[in-house]
Amino acid sequence: MLTDYSSSLKRRARRFLPMMALVCLTTACVLPGAGAQTTEAVSRAEFDRWMSDISNWGRWGKEDELGTLNLITEKKRLAAARLVRDGVPVSMALDMNTQRDALNANPFEHTLSVSTFGGHQVAGDVYSVEYHGFAHSHMDGLPHFIHKGKMYNGFTVDMLKPDGAERLGIHNAKNGIFTRGILVDMPRLKGVNFLEPGTAVTVSDLEAWERKTGIRVGSGDVLLIRTGRWECVRQRGQWNFLEKAAGSHASIAKWLKARDVAVIGSDGVSDVMPSNVEGLANPLHELVLVGLGMPILDNLDLDAVAKAAKERNRWEFLFVGAPLRVRGGTGSPLNPIALF
Repeated sequence: MLTDYSSSLKRRARRFLPMMALVCLTTACVLPGAGAQTTEAVSRAEFDRWMSDISNWGRWGKEDELGTLNLITEKKRLAAARLVRDGVPVSMALDMNTQRDALNANPFEHTLSVSTFGGHQVAGDVYSVEYHGFAHSHMDGLPHFIHKGKMYNGFTVDMLKPDGAERLGIHNAKNGIFTRGILVDMPRLKGVNFLEPGTAVTVSDLEAWERKTGIRVGSGDVLLIRTGRWECVRQRGQWNFLEKAAGSHASIAKWLKARDVAVIGSDGVSDVMPSNVEGLANPLHELVLVGLGMPILDNLDLDAVAKAAKERNRWEFLFVGAPLRVRGGTGSPLNPIALF
C-alpha cells in the first residue's frame, strides 16, 4: 500500500513540476528579495527526535482517532461562542478553482445538468476534485502523512486501503470544529504587504505577535497564520510555490505541543519551502499530522478575515468549520467561517 501511495505522489509530481518550471521562468515573484529568512539546516536524525519529543500517541488512549480535536472541550466551545459580538461571518476559503495552471494540476470539475422529475424541471450538479495540493482550500486529516510506516497513534500504513483509511479517516471529525480562532497576521507584524517567498515564520515571530496583540495562543485554539500569499499573487503574479513559499519552520511543532493548539492553518500549506530539513519538503506537516495528531488547514484565503480583524482590532473570533463525512477519507474540502 505504501508503494501505491508513493506512486500516486510521483504521478502528481510528473503532472505538476513541468508546469511549475514554466511559471518559474515567466514570473517575477520567484525572486526572494529582501526579508527572506534563513534557518539552520535540520538533519533527519534531529527531525526524528522532534517527532518523538512531541508525540501525542497514547495521550487520549491507544484507540484514539481524534488527536488534538480532543482539546476542543465543551467549556472551550462555550467560551468561543461568547466571542461573537457583531454577528458578522467571514469566509476563509477560496472559490473552488476550475482552471488548470501551474498550481492547480487537478482542477475542480463541475457539471450542471437539467432534467425532469415528477413533473418538475430541476437542475443538478456533479462535483469532482482532487483537493490535496496547493490550489484548493481543504482540511488535511490524520491519515494524510506517514512517518516510518506509521500514522498518528501508531496506526500502520497497511490500514490505508483503496476504498479509504480503516483508521483515522476524516469522518471522525464529523462534529466539526467549533472553537476560538486566532489570526496571526505576519505581514502586519513585519510592516510589509506580504512575506517574501521562502520566509520562515518562527516561534519568536509568533510570540512577537502575541506581545503586539495581547492575545496568547492556548489549548484548543485554531491557529491561522497569514503570510500574504494572495496579495503577492495580485501584485506579482503566480510563481513556483513548490520551490519557494513563505510558511512556518518545522521547529514550531514543539511550540504547538507546548501550547496544546488544536488545529493549524494558513494561506499556504503551513510549511516554509524550502524547509531546510534534510530530504523533506513538508516536515511540519509530518510532525503535526503524525506526531501531534493535529489537522491542518491548507490554502485558505485569510485576507478578508485580516481586514475584518484589523477594523475591529480583534484578532480572535469564533471559528466554525466541518469536513465532509467521507468514511476513511484523508481530508476534505472546507469552507471555514470566522464569526466576529
